[in-house]
Amino acid sequence: MTEADRDEHATARARLAADRADTLAQAAALSRDFDGIVAANALVAVDDEHDPEGGSTAFERAHVATLLARAREHLEELDRALERLEQGLYGQCENCGGTIPPERLEIRPAATTCVRCASDPRRPPRSA
Repeated sequence: MTEADRDEHATARARLAADRADTLAQAAALSRDFDGIVAANALVAVDDEHDPEGGSTAFERAHVATLLARAREHLEELDRALERLEQGLYGQCENCGGTIPPERLEIRPAATTCVRCASDPRRPPRSA
């Protein structure tokens, strides 16, 4: 591994670690918000259908739950990206095998596809 490769590896690792730390903090905050919403609703008999505040409470709970689920998914994506980095596959498109541009990886460190594959409407979206 050349010095330039080691530098790229270290930069990618730092970028992924920073994104992971930010996402962990976001997930923790969302988890506290969700727990707070649930706890507040446990203190009152909430009838979402007839309580004027019930609809907004249900929406808020669902919204926070969705954001929390997305943060957890992103953590999994980042963990897979770290695994690819260790295997020497980071920055390689999973569809075509081409190189993912460094600019794309700066914006989306967990990206698994190059721009061409990501924007190809004939390719089904990846589930992972």
